Amino acid sequence: MAFLFARNKPKSSQELTRVTKELLQRLIQDDKQSPKVEEELARNLSQMKIVLQGTPELEVSPDQVFQLVNLLVTEDLLRLLAENIYRLPFEARKDTQTIISNVFRFKPAGSTSDDPVALQYVVGNRPETIIALCNGYDRRESAMPCGGILKQALQHADAVAALILYDEPRADGRPTDLGNIDADVKSSGTGVFWKFFDWIDKSAFEVSTDAFDTFRTILIRHKSIVAKYVEVNFDLFFSKYNNVLIKSESYVTKRQSLKLLGEILLDRQFYEVMTRYVDSGDNLKLIMWQLKDDRKMVQYEGFHVFKAWPQQCSPPF
Repeated sequence: MAFLFARNKPKSSQELTRVTKELLQRLIQDDKQSPKVEEELARNLSQMKIVLQGTPELEVSPDQVFQLVNLLVTEDLLRLLAENIYRLPFEARKDTQTIISNVFRFKPAGSTSDDPVALQYVVGNRPETIIALCNGYDRRESAMPCGGILKQALQHADAVAALILYDEPRADGRPTDLGNIDADVKSSGTGVFWKFFDWIDKSAFEVSTDAFDTFRTILIRHKSIVAKYVEVNFDLFFSKYNNVLIKSESYVTKRQSLKLLGEILLDRQFYEVMTRYVDSGDNLKLIMWQLKDDRKMVQYEGFHVFKAWPQQCSPPF
């Protein structure tokens, strides 16, 4: 009867990583859905989740966690999962979010680094993973799990925000190297950061809301990096912010965008941005129109933005 017990024996970290990667690659290659592959892949991901965070009855083993985290990162499985999370069944997508989030939080015993070491490695060596998570907003199936991972990663590292902001498509397909970024060079407007405007304005409600939360986290959590970026890309940034977000037909998008704009303009770290914004008569006119909106909360948030202008300003119409 020993063979019956062997079938239920948990896989080692090496085998779990290898088999999961093979199954995921089969899922990518197959044009049609394969229930057996999906089922086995879901089981493996569930086992990975247990190894990383345990259960009420099973404590985690620090050695197993370290080994699995190391394999997930070095075998590039995190990127594959991020790029293809939309292909997975619903529960497997949730498990994948838990797995990647645990890896991004991981700090080995005795680590003196402020940032989680696995996240540092991904940013420096597998930046495509972060960009793939952003592109999860392209699909409804992947938006929520990818957004959850992104918001957590943005809590830990300025470098994650920098990767998103300074992402630029390259002819050779290689990702942005943070070490070679010139912060004084204007963006082309084609990187992943600029996609957030359309994700917020044109997506289904739950995708739009989550994308806005991530967008806000980038701008508010990493003020020194963002302030410099917006100063350099002032015209492009506010052309999109004003025309796509504040002029959005969505009440929620309009109200949230006005509220966020007020937070930015009235923050000391955005002083240079604020002075340029309030120097524009067109911007003043736009905000004054929000004060005439029939909806009270739009008026309220518009008035909060209006406080950035000198007191002697009067409506330009």
